[in-house]
Amino acid sequence: MGSTHAVSGAAAWIAVTATVPLFPALGALPLDPIGVLAGTLVCAGAALLPDADHPNATIAHAVPVLGRAATGAVGSLSGGHRQGLHSLLAAVGVWFAVLWLTGIAWSPAWADGPLAVGTGAVTAALLAVALRVLGLVPRWPLAWLAGVLGGGALAWFLPEQAHWLPACVTLGFVVHLLGDFITVGGVNWLWPLTLRPPRQLRGVPWLRAVWRPGGHLALPVLGRTGSLREHALGATLTLYALAGAGLTVWAAFA
Repeated sequence: MGSTHAVSGAAAWIAVTATVPLFPALGALPLDPIGVLAGTLVCAGAALLPDADHPNATIAHAVPVLGRAATGAVGSLSGGHRQGLHSLLAAVGVWFAVLWLTGIAWSPAWADGPLAVGTGAVTAALLAVALRVLGLVPRWPLAWLAGVLGGGALAWFLPEQAHWLPACVTLGFVVHLLGDFITVGGVNWLWPLTLRPPRQLRGVPWLRAVWRPGGHLALPVLGRTGSLREHALGATLTLYALAGAGLTVWAAFA
């Protein structure tokens, strides 16, 4: 579900960047508190991006009418839900796309220096999605307002924070794929290749569960989408992300 994907992205960013003493995190990409906290929401929003191939996904409602039309078009171009946009190739494409966008700047005459408009736009969109999906704001217009303010502030006051944005968005994207991988539907990691199991092996119960007849691979420990196990995982990840964010703020002012 969208909410589980979002909290998975948030928890993943905390796990990678947090350096709070005694807190279980890797600290592989140590950042200042602003980078940790802003990236937590950006990564949560990025964890919804692969579902831009489905017109009924949460992200399709971000923009009235146009959102459903855009996701429908993306789904058609990528071969349908859990196809092209749910692959390693798409993850690599996201990395390079965000890397390119962070290089877009505007140097108006009234500003002291270039404005990181690409960084601001990416951040604004993903903040808006995260805030709405996580239930932190009640309506999409408010989510977009908060997203634009947050993205604008980052581009204006803290453009140096852009160095972590490609990693943040790509991490959220990949975490979504991993989440779908551990449900019964699985994903086609190697799209556009489709490796289907031999017909004579499709009746083997355990093999059918992990290598779907359509070529998707799965490790279905969560069962079906929306299962009790998924809700339990979502709750656990939420507590982890909240604890990491709270301790990061506490350490910054301690």
